[in-house]
Amino acid sequence: MKHVIALDVGGTGMKAALVAADGTLLHELRRATGRKRGPDAVVESILGFAEDLRAYGQEHFGEPALAAGVAVPGIVDADRGIAVYAANLGWRDVPLRKLLSERLGGIPVALGHDVRTGGLAEGRIGAGLGADRFLFVPLGTGIAGAIGIGGTIEAGAHGYAGEIGHIVVRPGGPACGCGQRGCLEALASASAITRAWSAASGDPDADAADCAEAVASGDPRAVAVWQDAVAALADGLVTALTLLDPRTLIIGGGLAEAGETLFTPLRAAVEERVTFQKLPAIVPAALGDTAGCLGAGLLAWDLLATEVTD
Repeated sequence: MKHVIALDVGGTGMKAALVAADGTLLHELRRATGRKRGPDAVVESILGFAEDLRAYGQEHFGEPALAAGVAVPGIVDADRGIAVYAANLGWRDVPLRKLLSERLGGIPVALGHDVRTGGLAEGRIGAGLGADRFLFVPLGTGIAGAIGIGGTIEAGAHGYAGEIGHIVVRPGGPACGCGQRGCLEALASASAITRAWSAASGDPDADAADCAEAVASGDPRAVAVWQDAVAALADGLVTALTLLDPRTLIIGGGLAEAGETLFTPLRAAVEERVTFQKLPAIVPAALGDTAGCLGAGLLAWDLLATEVTD
């Protein structure tokens, strides 16, 4: 059976799969990234993981993988196949496409940014299916975005398109890791809610999921923290809607697991803020933590299609 290798590399874990042309996951595996061992060891772990998958495909499906796709965090130069920088993995300027292709017998390899790759999957086979324009916003430790247009994801001139987390929504607000103050990520990410709820509750171990549970139970302290975060998120999203005019807004990441505790007030807050803008459908992501892996598989199949066309 024809298949490709797909890898989704995170700060703590890697998800991998062999993916058929129709998007079926033929074989799935997970391993630790092992970032504490250093960037060189992380790269070797990725290469070894891919090599093991290639061997599995050869043994069980009678032929090696046709191509590979890999999604990584940080700054990515997809055109040159270089993982430019990832703070949580400690690497700089890793020629990952070249290294993977060499390890996998010379097959073509596509490299993508983790959020944009996840957005590709959500757009084609997930919550954005059928939408010609969508915005995918995963709310996790940070906040990023993927702009979907006509079945592809817009990377921008320098690879930074979609960084909605660094829209300033509260000028002079809390410091953000990017160097600005008042960024959306510093106010409405899971880590921001965790900090705010930990302080409000007096529990240093409390996190965003705990805050969501307390909101659902009616705790007024949690409701105040949650409302502040939702208000900031709505402000950032309306700015994005004004610029991009998407048909569908897909919300993913860990915070989306709060369900209607998040979506009911968020939809209301966005609707309150729009004036001339057309209100998009605001929906939860459909693919969960498999989105990055599925998207990496799609990148690999797209690469093969491009090579055939060329």
